Amino acid sequence: MRVLVCGMNYAPEPVGIGRYTAEMAEWLAARGHEVRVVAAPPHYPAWKVGAGYRGWAYKREMIRGVDVLRCPLWVPGNPERPTRLFHFLSFAVSSFPAVLAQAFWRPDVVFAVEPTLFCAPGALAAARLSGARAWLHVQDFEVEAFFGLGFAPGGPVKRWVAAVEGWLTRRFDTVSTISRRMSDRLSALGVDGSRAALFPNWVDTERVRPGAGGRDFRKEWGLAPGSRIVLYAGSMGRKQGLELVLEAAAAVKEECPEAVFLMVGDGSAKNDLERTAGGMGLRNVLFKPPQPEEDFPALLSSADVHLVVQKKGVADAFMPSKLTGILAAGGTAVVTADADSEPGRLAAEHPGIFLLVPPEDPASFREALRSALSGAGAGGNRVAREYAEKILSKDIVLAEFEGMLFSGKKS
Repeated sequence: MRVLVCGMNYAPEPVGIGRYTAEMAEWLAARGHEVRVVAAPPHYPAWKVGAGYRGWAYKREMIRGVDVLRCPLWVPGNPERPTRLFHFLSFAVSSFPAVLAQAFWRPDVVFAVEPTLFCAPGALAAARLSGARAWLHVQDFEVEAFFGLGFAPGGPVKRWVAAVEGWLTRRFDTVSTISRRMSDRLSALGVDGSRAALFPNWVDTERVRPGAGGRDFRKEWGLAPGSRIVLYAGSMGRKQGLELVLEAAAAVKEECPEAVFLMVGDGSAKNDLERTAGGMGLRNVLFKPPQPEEDFPALLSSADVHLVVQKKGVADAFMPSKLTGILAAGGTAVVTADADSEPGRLAAEHPGIFLLVPPEDPASFREALRSALSGAGAGGNRVAREYAEKILSKDIVLAEFEGMLFSGKKS
């Protein structure tokens, strides 16, 4: 089968959507499928074009059996402002002719990844010209997130944009999302249930597991033998609301002096967070850059408590991708999300999988953190690990996806 993937984010981006898209493409290529990808140069989560790439040039490369065409894009200095729209638009414009040209390759499936929805017209055109099946995979509902984060006023503008979003989404033959709560959003957009599919994010449960060996981060970063590591690993942007973590670190530093808060990652808010932590005199907070992918299992295993933090208004629009690795590692986690979000559903259906607290609620967050620090122990979180093995295993999820590619049936 010939599969054309259109997605802005791709390897070697270490986290988020780019990592999942690359793993999917490489898995399909290893299974004997012909896979081509139209993507932007790597730029996330640092929000700068990666070494060896140029933001304003086309580049073709072969990565682990996948033919990848990089298309130009503009990377804003401050992606937290509405300038992110121009960031998305720049890639949509530069990739449109590249995607359209792939119609001559005659793909069987054109698989578009949202964000960004701006690329949907190009993917649809390529699919119709080649007679391919048009598939939209929604990792983030960017329209909902855009308004939820206050980048634009609601009212008539939001209704008009949502109408356009629904019209574009309904043009695809198959539309998938990564969670059941996000599937409800598809129904609200008017997508017929027969064309909706569930394609969750996954984790390599053989590689990411409790007690995974590798680098000794405690020794490498000079942490005391008895320290309790509270780990946040991932993007540091506006939607996370990581000021909450700094407030918690300040609140528990006297009662739990052995707690060390590791902030591992990059993003547009990182510099501000470092300045804030310095101004608060938080010696129990350490900032580290993103770590190589091969060291990810050891990093997760080093933590006593994991943090998954989101602001209000984005829990339905964003399913935290970092959560899959935490569950596979059998981690004790504190997750901020509304009760009616996808993480809320998981917490209700699988008691003990993690501690759920309302977003932007400092008191509840601190209480949950204290509980997690006192309860995390040897053996890890078995509820989390068992869920990852049964539901989130990479080979299980991707094998079901491959079946959907052939059959056209939803999971």
